[in-house]
Amino acid sequence: MANRPIFLPNLTGKSLVDEKAIDFDWFPGFAISQKQKSIESLHNKATKAGISPILDVSSKSLDPKGAAYSAFRLKVEHSMHGYIPLECAFQGSKVFSDGGPYNDLYTQKPIDAKRDQRLRQSGTLEGFEFEGTFWKLIPQSAFYDFLYLNALAQKRDLIDEILEYAGFSDIEFNPKKSINCQARSCALTVSLVKRDVFDSIVSNKKLFLQFLHEYNYGRATPSGNQQSALPFDL
Repeated sequence: MANRPIFLPNLTGKSLVDEKAIDFDWFPGFAISQKQKSIESLHNKATKAGISPILDVSSKSLDPKGAAYSAFRLKVEHSMHGYIPLECAFQGSKVFSDGGPYNDLYTQKPIDAKRDQRLRQSGTLEGFEFEGTFWKLIPQSAFYDFLYLNALAQKRDLIDEILEYAGFSDIEFNPKKSINCQARSCALTVSLVKRDVFDSIVSNKKLFLQFLHEYNYGRATPSGNQQSALPFDL
């Protein structure tokens, strides 16, 4: 057995993304077929809990659409390098106590950028710097979500397609090991679009953070309630 979250767009409440933890049968192994069996098991259990339809946002997704929303596939615009993979933008913008940002990662393959040893040998992560703008670590996932929203803003057809889903999963995401999650970012996108605020905040850091602050945005808890947001500068 395993436990993984399903991220749910909240369209009316005082939170933007809710989270439902689901117990399901896990199929070990690195083969795509094993991952897909786990996805199917997770989604079946989530459907019984009243969540449907669900899109798994990963390269292992049973639905071909799922891979299109991967951080390895989506691209964000950079003034010097043009359109670069979201994963490269995220990894190459990390600022550590003993190094970074390593902007050369912007032009690497996403898998190579993610595995670059400097990201594990440069001390404590202190924030992110992208296009001359510094992002703090609080609120959690804000910088990653901002990149993701901007990547989707370049692909309006992808936004239209995810509006039909009730929830999102990422079979590769383990909340005990990671914070940022592309499935959560998809749920956030749906919430912002259906609240009719996506276009007004997607390209403006200050407005984006103000909106997150208003909705006490933080990581959702398994109970579906948002954690209290820690103070952060607007």
